Formats: sequence, C-alpha cells, structure tokens
Amino acid sequence: MRKRPLGKTGTFVTEMTLGTWGLSGDGYTPPIDPDEAERVIARAVDIGIRAVDTSDAYGAGKMEALLGKALASHPDVTIVTKGGTDRTCDPPRKRFDAAYLRGAVERSLKRLARDRIDVYLLHNPSSESLSLGEATETMAALKTEGKIAHWGVSVGDAATAKLAIDFGAEAIEIAYNLFHAIDLHRIAGDVMVGGAGVFARSPLAYGLLAGQWTSERLFPAGDHRADRWTHADLEKRVRDLDAIRFLVKDDVPTMRGAAIRYVLANHLVSSAVIGPRTVTQLEQLVRETGSGPIYLPDKDLATLPRALGKIGIPL
Repeated sequence: MRKRPLGKTGTFVTEMTLGTWGLSGDGYTPPIDPDEAERVIARAVDIGIRAVDTSDAYGAGKMEALLGKALASHPDVTIVTKGGTDRTCDPPRKRFDAAYLRGAVERSLKRLARDRIDVYLLHNPSSESLSLGEATETMAALKTEGKIAHWGVSVGDAATAKLAIDFGAEAIEIAYNLFHAIDLHRIAGDVMVGGAGVFARSPLAYGLLAGQWTSERLFPAGDHRADRWTHADLEKRVRDLDAIRFLVKDDVPTMRGAAIRYVLANHLVSSAVIGPRTVTQLEQLVRETGSGPIYLPDKDLATLPRALGKIGIPL
C-alpha cells in the first residue's frame, strides 16, 4: 500500500484510510456484527492500510474502543478521530468549547488506548463556531501538551474548509468524489499555500458510485441514505452514472474502481477514506484501484468536466 504525505506535517499516511462509520452500527442498515467489523479492521491491516478514520460519535464511543483493542499491537497505524458532538443530551448537539473538547480528547485517548492521538479533527463545526477561535486555540494547546500530534477539521463545505486552513488546520477532511468535487477544487489554492493534508471522504458517494444500484433502489428507515435522497433524486443520480461509465475500460474493471482512482488522481489528496462494511467489499476496492500512480488516463480526466457538465455537475 503506497503512502502519501499528510500535507506539511511530516507524517505519511497510506493512500487509503479505513473509514469506520459504516462499521459502527450507525447510519446504515442492517448494522454490522461487531465480529465482522473486527474482521474488516484486521484484513485492512493485513492488506497494508495504515490509517483509520473514526469518531467519538460512532457507536457512542464503541468504535473507538473497538479500534483500541483491534490495533493494540499495531502502533504504526495512524488513527484519525473526531470530536465535537455531545451525545449526553437528546438530541445530540455540537460543542466546541475548550472544556468539552479537552474532556472529549481524554475520553478518546482512553478508549483508543493510546498516549497521543495521531490526528484529531473537529467534527463538522459551522463556520460561525469555528470563527470564534476557541476550538482552534484548544487544538493548538493540546498539540503543545502532547495529547495530539496533529489537528484539523472535518468540514461540510468549502467556506468552512478555507476558514479552517486560515486558522492553521494541519489537515482537513472533505467530501470528494466524481459527483461532488467542486468543494475541494474551490480550495485547491488554500490547500497548497497552507500545506494542509486532505482526507477525501465519501469517494463512492455512500455507495452510489459503485455503479450497482438500479433506479428502484430503496433504503429502509434508519439508513441515512433514505433521508439524504428523495426517490426522484436517486433515480436521476443513477441515470447520471451513464455519463461517466466510459471510465470503465482496459485495466479499470469497475465503476467503483474508477471512482477511487479519480480521487487518488488528485495530487492534493493525502488519502481516500473508504468505507467497506465487509471483508469482500474491502478486498474489491483495494484490488480494483490498481497499482497507480497513473490511476486514470489523462485523456479521460480531461474529458470528465464536459461529460459531467452535460448532466449539471460542475467541477
């Protein structure tokens, strides 16, 4: 598994990071059996993945605890965790004050069974809360104290990402895929100047870009995708896949392989956060991404803006 620099931090991460939201029992149905989650983690390490993305909100901390156990003998695995979601109240609320964040970091350290967190990300703050400065100052202090090695922000849009970089974030996590690339493209200059590492999440757009759904696909209650897309939205998105199926040819065997390759073709990306829920899915993603570093032909990358523009997706 190849490695890339995490911005200017001096840390190198594997070009694939194992995302664990889908393994935690949250967000997707049916929930994954904890034993299967452990098998996925173990196989990822066996394959050579040396970065894992999680959050104290996944499974209300249970995912961090599982990783602490599963990775106890693998201190070389970079753990990226996130905090800022207070689940002690109903409904949960975002909190980025110093007292809460300090407590959250201590709890994560205990669950992960580590003396220091490799990368700690503020978990989707608004631009307004980030602009107060308290959260970023707390992160800088925790780094000085040795509680975290590097800090950053998991963001929901380009404006918040830019603000995070302006405040000194060493890493950002942002959605980036064939159907949603514009946010990272908008902040490309900020990333290069600020030197932030980039974790590209949702490279398969929650499964859509695997290219295996029909327009009749339905998601049960409890699956976040049931709330994310209306049936009409999903029908259109499935039809839109036809515009990019030309990427699947020669040594690119599947749509999901093309989708991951597209993400990794961007030199700004430090690592693509993949979210397999089974060992089979994990092995497929790794195998079909190929050996790189020429992930997709330059001609196909040059054709993409026009192809996507025809279906109303800007790059």
